Amino acid sequence: MNRRDALKLAGGSFLAAASCGYAFRLITAADTAEIDDEGSSKGKKYGMVIDLTKCKSDCTACVDACRNENNVAHFDDPRWDVHWIRKVKLKSKDDETAEKKTMLLLCNHCDRPPCAQVCPVQATYKRDDGIVIVDHHRCIGCRYCMIACPYNARFFNFKDNQEWINKDYPKRSHGVAEACTLCAHRLERGRLPACVEACKKTGADAIQVGDMNDPESNVAKLIDTHAVKRIREDLGTEPKVHYIGL
Repeated sequence: MNRRDALKLAGGSFLAAASCGYAFRLITAADTAEIDDEGSSKGKKYGMVIDLTKCKSDCTACVDACRNENNVAHFDDPRWDVHWIRKVKLKSKDDETAEKKTMLLLCNHCDRPPCAQVCPVQATYKRDDGIVIVDHHRCIGCRYCMIACPYNARFFNFKDNQEWINKDYPKRSHGVAEACTLCAHRLERGRLPACVEACKKTGADAIQVGDMNDPESNVAKLIDTHAVKRIREDLGTEPKVHYIGL
């Protein structure tokens, strides 16, 4: 082995060790934070409840409102389209003739988000209020978060979105991962997320977002009084999107 090869080997070993150490610190810190916060009523902890019994199968008000509010890229082409919230049809495994159930899918804003744990530059992180965010200025487009997300709730923006409907919100740029933000920018101004507001206007009122730490909030009351379910609870990610009628 010559001097150049030896330096390469040493450098590679150092980077591997540093990466492992970084990943260990990130995951350990996230887990510790969750243990410390468990059962605490201090601060806000945003969550969502979706009542599928009220959700109309032919209604796209929430999806349209999300796109317009957040300038989500839509090219009418499945190769490039980004979906922060989407409607899907579920069919029964036991009865193929049974009516398909309509379901809304979006980022679950997990308490233990695997997307944040694998991000090498900490572009994905969980805020103190529980909302999981992607910092587009830090994202390097590696897509590790997309692979780690067990809910297929993250999308990669391959193309610049030419439309800029909402000038009060940044235009989406290509080369980064994206997901629902629970309209954090609206919540900070005391407004409801665009999807929730749009659903209320239709009269369905199937989507609720609120502080899970506040027992008087609509979300907390619905969780306490209904048999809510979450997707893949067995994974230990602690998703904060709850479903009624799933």
